[in-house]
Amino acid sequence: MADIRMLADLPEQARVARRIWPYLRPHRGALGLAVAVSLLSTLALTLVPAAIGTAVDRIEARDRDGLIWYSAAVIVLVVARMLLLRQAEILLTRAGERVVRDLRERAVERLGRAPLRFVEAHRDGDLLQRGTVEIAEVATFFRAQVPDLLSLCGYLLFSTVMLVGYSWQLFLLVLVVFGGPMFVLGRLFRRAADRVFPAEATAEATVAGTLQEGLGAREQLQVAGATRVWSARLRRDTDAYHRAVRATQRAVSWVEGTWLVQGAATAVLLVVGAYLVAGGDLRVGVVVVFLLATRDLFGAVDDLTYVAGELVETRVGLARLLDLLEAAAPPEGRPAGTPTPGSGGLEAHDIAFGYHDDLPVLHGLTLAFARGEHAGLVGETGSGKTTLAKILCGLYAPDRGTVRYAGVDLADLAPDELRRRIVLIPQQVHMISGTLADNLALTPGDPDRAAMRRAVDRLGLDGWVAGLPAGLDTDLGARGESFSAGERQLVGLLRAALIDPEVLVLDEATADIDARTATALETAIGVLHRDRTMIVIAHRPTTIERLPRTVALAAGRLVPAR
Repeated sequence: MADIRMLADLPEQARVARRIWPYLRPHRGALGLAVAVSLLSTLALTLVPAAIGTAVDRIEARDRDGLIWYSAAVIVLVVARMLLLRQAEILLTRAGERVVRDLRERAVERLGRAPLRFVEAHRDGDLLQRGTVEIAEVATFFRAQVPDLLSLCGYLLFSTVMLVGYSWQLFLLVLVVFGGPMFVLGRLFRRAADRVFPAEATAEATVAGTLQEGLGAREQLQVAGATRVWSARLRRDTDAYHRAVRATQRAVSWVEGTWLVQGAATAVLLVVGAYLVAGGDLRVGVVVVFLLATRDLFGAVDDLTYVAGELVETRVGLARLLDLLEAAAPPEGRPAGTPTPGSGGLEAHDIAFGYHDDLPVLHGLTLAFARGEHAGLVGETGSGKTTLAKILCGLYAPDRGTVRYAGVDLADLAPDELRRRIVLIPQQVHMISGTLADNLALTPGDPDRAAMRRAVDRLGLDGWVAGLPAGLDTDLGARGESFSAGERQLVGLLRAALIDPEVLVLDEATADIDARTATALETAIGVLHRDRTMIVIAHRPTTIERLPRTVALAAGRLVPAR
C-alpha cells in the first residue's frame, strides 16, 4: 500500500516549541511588544513590597515626609501595574488571535488539499478534534496561560533579584525551606502529567469520533434498531475518558501539597526574621519586604504549578495539531505549477492499488484513453471501477505504476492544475448548507452568477433551475438535504460544466436521474465534451450502448468487454 502518514494517537511532544515557532515567526514583533509590556507590569508589582518595607522603616524613624512619599509610590506602582497589565493582555490577545487565525486557515488548507486517502484513513471525529478543539486551546493559551506565565516567571525573577539584594541570608533560608520540597512536588507532578494528559486528550478524541460516526449513521441505526449498540460503544469510550480524567485529577492533587510547604516557610521566616531584628542584625522593613514578597512569591510558585499543568495539556494539543499539519502537508518535491502539459490523452501503466497491504484491489492495470475519446468503464460492484476512477483523477496515488496526462505524471502536476484538467463527478455528490449558487461556487476559479447561468443553459437545465423556488438562490437546507440524489448529481454536472475540464470522469453520475433526463444530460455532456476525453462508469445499458468503446473490469483486472 502506498505510504500514508497516519496521525499518531500520542504524537511526539519533544521540541514542540521549536516546531511551532515557524507559525509564530510572522507575529514575532507583536508578541515581543506584548511580552515587554507584560514584564514591565510585573516589575511594577514586584516593587510594591519594597516600597511598603521602606515606608515601615520611615515609620520607625518617625520620618513623616518619607512615609508620604513611599505611600504615594505604592499607589503609583499599583496604578501602573493595572494599566500595563491591561495593555499587555490586549496586545497578547490580539497577537494570539492572529496566530490562531493563521493556524486555523493552515489546517483548513492542508485538510482541503490532503490526499483523499489520508482523509479516508482517519476518523472524522479525530480530524475535527484536531482542526477545531486543539486550535481553540491555542487561543486559550494566548488569552490566559501566556499572560499568567509571563507574570509568574517575571515575578520570580524580579523578586529573587530584589530579595537577594536585601538579605542573601534570609533568601537562602527561604530557598532551602521552600525550594527543596517544591522541587520534589514539581517533579512528581510533571512525571504524572506527562503520562495522563496525553491519555486524556486521546480518550476525548475517541469519544468525539464515536459520536461523529454515530450521527453520520443515524438513519441506519434507527432503521436497524442498533441504537443500543452505538450507545454501548459510546458509553464504553466515555467510561475510558472518565478514567483518564480521574487520573489527570490525581496528578493535579500533587499541587495541593504546596500549601503545607508555604505555611512552613512563612513560619520559619517570621521566627528567624524576628530573631535577627531583635539582635540588631536586620531592619524591620527588610522582614516586612520578605514577608510580603515571599507571600506573593509562594503564590506565584503555586500558580506556576497549576499553569505548568495547563501547559502540559496545551503542549499535548499543540503536538496533536502539529501532527495534523505535518501529516497533511503537501508531498515534498512537487513543483508549484510546473510542468504545464498541453492537451493530450490519459495513460495508466501497471497500476496496482490496495486499501490494505493484504487486500489488493487493482492488479497491474495498463490502459489508455486518447484525447477526445469517449469510453465506458464497466464491471460488477466491487470490481474496482470507482477506485480506478479516483486514481485516474489523481485523488489516489497508486501503490505501483504511473498515471500520465499529455505525457506528464499526475504526481508532478500542481493540485490546482490537476483539478482544472481532470474532473471526477462522483455518484454521491457532496453538498454544503446554503443556496444552489453557494454549492456551484465550490468550483475552481470562483465562478460568478453569469458563468453559472451559462453552464445551466449549456446543459439545458434552465427549465429545471427556473422551477426551483428561488432559482439559483434556492436554499437547499443542511448539506443540501432538500435535494434528491438525482438533483445532487445535476449539481455535480453543473460544477463540471463550470470548470470545462479536458478530461471528465463520470462515476454513475446519472444513475439516480430518470431515464429521460439522463439521456438529455448525457447528450448535452457529449456535445459539450466533443473534443475532450470522457470516461463514464455506468450500469445502465442505454448509457453503455451510446459509448463507442468499453473497458471492463473484474476483480481488479482488465477483461474483454462483452
